[in-house]
Amino acid sequence: MSPGRGTDRAADRLTAGEILAGYLHTRAGDFLRSLRLYSESGSDTAAAEQAAAALRGSARRIGGSLHTFRPLLDPAWADQLRTELGWLSGTLAQEHACTARLHRLLTALGRLSGASTVPAARTADPGPAARAAGPLTVGASRAGALLERQLTLARTRSHSAALQALGSSRFHAVADAVAVLASEAPLAPLAAAPAVEVLAGPGEVTERQLLDAVSALPLARAAHPYNAEALVHGLATASEGEAQDAPWHQVRQLLRLHRYAQEVWCAAGAPDPVLAAAGRTLDRHRDAAEAAAAAANAARTPRIAPATAYALGVLHADQRHEVEASRFAFQQVWQGAGAAV
Repeated sequence: MSPGRGTDRAADRLTAGEILAGYLHTRAGDFLRSLRLYSESGSDTAAAEQAAAALRGSARRIGGSLHTFRPLLDPAWADQLRTELGWLSGTLAQEHACTARLHRLLTALGRLSGASTVPAARTADPGPAARAAGPLTVGASRAGALLERQLTLARTRSHSAALQALGSSRFHAVADAVAVLASEAPLAPLAAAPAVEVLAGPGEVTERQLLDAVSALPLARAAHPYNAEALVHGLATASEGEAQDAPWHQVRQLLRLHRYAQEVWCAAGAPDPVLAAAGRTLDRHRDAAEAAAAAANAARTPRIAPATAYALGVLHADQRHEVEASRFAFQQVWQGAGAAV
């Protein structure tokens, strides 16, 4: 659905700048509140994680809007702030990603080795990785310990990088720019035009990019559950696996930009459930792909026992199996919605 369709008729009387600036003011306010909550969280880890997640979400929304609606803004200002927000969001995301990846891999390892039951939502045929649970138990504990050492070290480094970033002059410059954005947005002359005439255009560009990217995906293969396409490529070289995953990651990014563009028009409305569901499947796709890469990286550790390497190989195959399952789920959501975008 294009951003301009089905919107409140009252918005027809507003300029594009009034709608866009209002959205940016709101998101900037969210950013500043999240930053305050983060600084006040102290030793409360759960509160800090929640505030950091909200901070990343606000940064992504502002940055996405600056990208999509750049023609309506001062281009130099928009490009600079979008770059800095991308740096901040990416830096803060690393610690959370390491924590989630470790939990995902240890949970999968326990399930595959028989330490936990397989969730009922999984397919009746769990695939070759789960069927190998018997011999997997030999190296599972050592594989889990190796993953925990590696990902805990990565998480510690990411945490230090986040703290360093939040204490840097670069971050304070970003925070100051967002504080100004909470009350003032540098608009281009085009933003003075009626919203119904110019605001939909940039959003439709993003929509077209999304549709083109989806059309390039191998959805015909993804229409068959667990066809091992992702697994076959995942067992190839790292560069081939990344190349095979990259188009799906690109769709995920474009889908997010499209959803943010819709929010500019419908700031008070509910998010499109179809696009939200499609986004969740691609989030799972990314998580599984990155978890598989982490398992493969651990398997390259020098001088590990054959049983440990075997356990990591089965874990890698399981996560590539999840990659394919996510592609199937995305295909079902996308095709079932009848091109809802």
